[in-house]
Amino acid sequence: MNSCILMAEIYDAPQLRHTTDGLEVTEMIVHVSGVRPDDPTHPLKVVGWGNLAKEIHQSYHPGDRVIIEGRLGMNTFDRPEGFKEKRAELTVQRIHAIGKAVQMNQPPAAQRPPEIYQPASPAPVPATTFTNTAPQPPTPEPTYQPTNFQPPSYQPVTEAEPDPDDIPF
Repeated sequence: MNSCILMAEIYDAPQLRHTTDGLEVTEMIVHVSGVRPDDPTHPLKVVGWGNLAKEIHQSYHPGDRVIIEGRLGMNTFDRPEGFKEKRAELTVQRIHAIGKAVQMNQPPAAQRPPEIYQPASPAPVPATTFTNTAPQPPTPEPTYQPTNFQPPSYQPVTEAEPDPDDIPF
C-alpha cells in the first residue's frame, strides 16, 4: 500500500490547469522540513486532481502550512545534458490546513457576523414524587457458590508414533 503523510509549507502558488478531457489538475511545490531544525527544507512537487484540485487552488496560498495525505511516486525525465533524472511527486488524496480553518464557500471573516458563545443549558432533571415511603436498604447481590463442585480431571494424551507409510506426500 502506497500511503504518505507529510507536513509541509506551500512554496509556490497552486497552478490550476485542465486536461484535454476537461479534468482539473493543480500542481504546486511544497517544502518539507528536515529531521533537525538546522537541516534544509526539501522541495516536493504535489499534484491534485478533480474537485480537490479546485479546492487546493482556491483555498491554499504560498506560506500556508499543511498536512498532505497521498501517494508518493517517482517520475523519470530526460535531461538536456544527456542523463535521466528522477523526481518524487505526491498525488494528493487529502489536504488539511495547520493553524487555520479552511472553509469552503464562506465569506471572509471580516464579512461574517461574530459567533457568540452560548453556554449549554443544564439538562432537565426529571420530577420525582415520594408518597410516605421509607427508604429501603439496598438489595444484596446474590452470590453463587456451587455445592458439589469438582474440578475436571484431564488424562494425558499420548500420541502414537506415526507410521511412515501413512504420511501423505
